Amino acid sequence: DFGMARLFGADETQGNTNKIAGTFGYMAPEYVIAGQYSAKSDVYSFGIIVLEIVSGKRNKFFSQEVDEESLLHRAWRLWNKELAMELTDPTLGNNLSCEEVAKCIHIGLLCIQEDASRRPRMASVVAALNGDAISLPSPTAPHFFLPREFDGIQDSETGGFTGTNDITLLEPR
Repeated sequence: DFGMARLFGADETQGNTNKIAGTFGYMAPEYVIAGQYSAKSDVYSFGIIVLEIVSGKRNKFFSQEVDEESLLHRAWRLWNKELAMELTDPTLGNNLSCEEVAKCIHIGLLCIQEDASRRPRMASVVAALNGDAISLPSPTAPHFFLPREFDGIQDSETGGFTGTNDITLLEPR
């Protein structure tokens, strides 16, 4: 989730935590798997948001439908086939520039690279979104988390998954 980079001091560029908290669909893979976070963790979250805005769909971490294609997989597949407009939210209208939509998807895919070092700096993302003429590298296929992948993620002390689940119960007066 956004703000992960604020968890470390001014002289640190990355950190570790043994308590995973946040919304899975927005957390960078290195944070979910190893508890490592950095400014690039926020870049990952931003990339998810960009793809959600373009598509009008949420990045569902655990889908109700087993065969349902994830937002990340769909964005990657359509971008590679140069069919960016097929990802767009119909409520955005018909006056969209195919070039602008493809650029937004390209930026979103760069931001969600599995390897944090391959993610762009936010200054580059902002420049690209503002229309500055910068060369964008080609993204690699994003990592697709599947629920069964979490079977192997365990806390070494307890043998179970480490996470934080909070619930607020509201009762009428």
